Amino acid sequence: MYYFYQYTLRSAPAVMMTELSTAFDLTALGVASLVGLFYYGYSPFSLVAGVAMDRLGPRMVVPLGAAIVGVGALLFATGNSQMASAGRFLQGAGGVFALIGAAYIATTNFPPSRAATLIGLTQMFGMAGGSAGQFVVGPLIAAGVSWQAFWAGMGVAGLVIGAGLWLLLPAEAPVARRDDWLKGATHALSVVFRNPQSILCGIIAGLLFIPTTIFDMIWGVRFLQEARGLEYAEAVIRSATVPIGWIIGCPVLGLLSDRIGRRKPVIVVCAMILFACLLLILHGKAAAFPPYVLGLVAGFVSGAAMLPYTIIKEANPPRVSGTATGVINFLNFTFSALLGPVFAGLLTAASGGGAPTTIEHYRTGFQPLLYGVALAIVLTFFLKETGPAARAPMPVLASTS
Repeated sequence: MYYFYQYTLRSAPAVMMTELSTAFDLTALGVASLVGLFYYGYSPFSLVAGVAMDRLGPRMVVPLGAAIVGVGALLFATGNSQMASAGRFLQGAGGVFALIGAAYIATTNFPPSRAATLIGLTQMFGMAGGSAGQFVVGPLIAAGVSWQAFWAGMGVAGLVIGAGLWLLLPAEAPVARRDDWLKGATHALSVVFRNPQSILCGIIAGLLFIPTTIFDMIWGVRFLQEARGLEYAEAVIRSATVPIGWIIGCPVLGLLSDRIGRRKPVIVVCAMILFACLLLILHGKAAAFPPYVLGLVAGFVSGAAMLPYTIIKEANPPRVSGTATGVINFLNFTFSALLGPVFAGLLTAASGGGAPTTIEHYRTGFQPLLYGVALAIVLTFFLKETGPAARAPMPVLASTS
């Protein structure tokens, strides 16, 4: 529920870009930068959350994270640009504890052979929230609910979720305290960062996430309105098909990976399909495919971006499990934090800062998405296979002597 809630707040700005632009007196680029502050909190606090999970356990840190997200939503609702900026940063900083906490619980309390399936299920709940942030929030805004009322209500919800987590998460056995907490945390981070497989996992996940976190969740509705000429309500529904695809794809692809005992083939095939979908979305004819198909398929196959989350945990020692998840989250969403303004700048430069923004402008601004997915495919071949089939011992042949 916490991850669902956090993802709803992450994606909701996509359906209220015009309202936010008017309220804060910002251009489209300015609103994109404000919304992108989420990732400036999410990325660095991924490291904090991962280390804290290993050292303190979920019950000590996850409820606090939810409460911080709630405070961030309340600040965003004030309508003051400075407080809204701080609030959006806090939403990211607190929101990261949801995924890392859920992944930590899933991988430390269940058999390793189910790791990819459970992490996929975790992401399924997140993307259900991402879909709600567009599919549910969009009609609410269109029906007259003010954006400030929405954020204030979600702020209160965050505080309630934090209290619920504190009551419901089981207390763990006390761990002997150490005086070298900082040294231990630094060592755990060093172990993960010095592993080249960790860096590859973070880069691949980031490149496969960007089409969702930047293109769809920030620009998706506006792209469909301006470049494809759709009405607002229809644009919201079509944009929401991407996270709906994630809802289906994350657990299915995780289960498939566990069943075949391999991670890399699933990533490569899905990335190839994602490349084809993006190519058609940007350069294909609007009527070439039935409505909702491309968004749904793109969302489904981009769910393979969660498999590197499993690989990084399998490629590092179990004692740094939480830290490994924090590191990949940091690397992954650093891409979104850094590249969000870059894509907004490319789009602004292509359109000359004027209106309307045409399909040609969007093609120019988001063409690098295709290069990123292609690079992810190439880098996947440099990963070491960590699936159960690769770890299984070779059968010993009976001696014929």
